[in-house]
Amino acid sequence: MQLAKYLERIGYEGVVEPTYECLAAIHRGHAFAIPYENLDVQLGRPLDFNMERIFEKLVTRLRGGWCYETHMLLEWALREIGFDAEQVAAGIHRDERGDEIMGDHTAILVRLGETYLADLGLGDGIRDPIPLIEGTYAQGALCFRLELLNDGYWRFNNHAFAYPHYFDFRDEPADWKCIRHHNRRQQTDPSSTLVSNFVCQIMQPESVTCLTGRVLREKTVSGVSKQLISEDEFVNVLSEVFGICDDEIPSIWTKVAARHEALFGNQTADQIDYQGF
Repeated sequence: MQLAKYLERIGYEGVVEPTYECLAAIHRGHAFAIPYENLDVQLGRPLDFNMERIFEKLVTRLRGGWCYETHMLLEWALREIGFDAEQVAAGIHRDERGDEIMGDHTAILVRLGETYLADLGLGDGIRDPIPLIEGTYAQGALCFRLELLNDGYWRFNNHAFAYPHYFDFRDEPADWKCIRHHNRRQQTDPSSTLVSNFVCQIMQPESVTCLTGRVLREKTVSGVSKQLISEDEFVNVLSEVFGICDDEIPSIWTKVAARHEALFGNQTADQIDYQGF
């Protein structure tokens, strides 16, 4: 029954069996239905790896989550169906930040005859799983690339207007000690981007919609449209655009507005050039 609820949440109505067709449809359905968001971090609610909590949040309460939560949920669902799926530790922009960053992201490897990379990114990544083979993979107008580095790491290069731009991982069991460290750090360290900024984004087939603080953007291959969200619009945008509802959302507006003022002052939406997510 829990699996059925998850499949309903992502709109999957196909045959439930460990095939690539099923894997791809579930990956795509999850990507388009469940946003990446850090509302709980902004509210100071601790985030752990408890599957009951994650399921209740992302499926029952129709919330989104950050990469650890959404990949825990996807891995659980794939295993329930019968896939050989396992999370691996990943590091965003490792060559810039060093090996200590490994575990600040996760990805999923699925063994299905050959190995496939499944990754929902930070709400913007591959729409369909791709083979763990070096090469370029086109999905509609978006192109992704996998390369095997000299030090044994794989590097996933995201599409041209995505964030993160790339991350590294190994084809080996995840180091959960490192992942737990980064899970704590990213929700408590004042220098963490996810502590200082409210972020929310969700994929469409060839675009991504993202709200960073007050800046709502629609990013496509042809460009970016931007608008600034007011306090009166904040709750409705989260509900209507991202499907996120929570009684405590209004309480973070003061922090969101102050952060926006510190970063952008009185710039208009067109004047703001924000390259993150």
